[in-house]
Amino acid sequence: MTLMTKFLGASAALALTAGAAVADPAIIFDLGGKFDKSFNESAFNGAQRWADETGGSFAEVELQSDAQREQALRRFAEAGNNPIVMAGFAFATALGEVAPDYPDTKFQIIDMVVDAPNVRSIVFAEEQGSYLVGMAAAMASETGTVGFIGGMDIPLIRNFACGYAQGVKAANPDATVIANMTGTTPAAWNDPVKGSELTIAQISQGADVVYAAAGGTGVGVLQTAADEGILSVGVDSNQNYLHPGQVLTSMLKRVDNAVYDAFTAGEGLEPGFNVMDLSNGGVGYAVDENNAELISADMAAALEDAQAKIASGEIMVHNYNSDETCPAYDF
Repeated sequence: MTLMTKFLGASAALALTAGAAVADPAIIFDLGGKFDKSFNESAFNGAQRWADETGGSFAEVELQSDAQREQALRRFAEAGNNPIVMAGFAFATALGEVAPDYPDTKFQIIDMVVDAPNVRSIVFAEEQGSYLVGMAAAMASETGTVGFIGGMDIPLIRNFACGYAQGVKAANPDATVIANMTGTTPAAWNDPVKGSELTIAQISQGADVVYAAAGGTGVGVLQTAADEGILSVGVDSNQNYLHPGQVLTSMLKRVDNAVYDAFTAGEGLEPGFNVMDLSNGGVGYAVDENNAELISADMAAALEDAQAKIASGEIMVHNYNSDETCPAYDF
């Protein structure tokens, strides 16, 4: 059974349901909601998997504004929830303020690094998974032009785009990559209408495969791609099921495993810096009954070969976050 929490308005106090177990873990979802069919939903799935397997309960909240981040952290810490997991890089500033005040509480932040003795920081090599789906997009494309639609224009999302472009060029050096970001504010994560508009614009430029790394905005990208008869690539969660036969594949970012592992560790969660990449199953791509016919034997063989070479270090995928450059694409 899940212990639910809620906000009563953007500036109201966080209300916790009575009867919370002192050591129950907690998770705070980022803007866009836990059922965004992408990043937040993957986080929720990990928490729910832990609850289903253990019979345990957890506290949760879906933010309505940036201003609620610190409030949510403090309320959960005061209630004794441990560990407290945050789904998203935007919690970094609030966590930096809160963590020192609760030294006995363990915190885990996903997609950002916060250096504190009671914080575990999880980052993903999203560029590696994006490289693989970029290869797939290039091999599936009939026009030689593929697209990328990101959410908020930040280094994290440019890292997706950069890895994707590198994979596209590895499979087809003559391919053209079109990249657009949805916006520069957190609203960019939940604007499916804008995602649809950008998809139409990219199709008009010749794109016949479009990769969305944009949270809830990506739902609009995938829907429009299906409506217009082109292929799309999902992100974070396995989104192949949303439009069977139209989603080429999904770049898996195993946020669910990061949450599941944290909840399983409980108060014994070890602090520090952790990278989830191809070598440890942290990222990958999805093949199931919904897209199996789209992945040819030759494509599958090429992707498996590249995956093994990336994991071993034979193929180096550039990380945009390291120097904010992208050799494969000129932003």
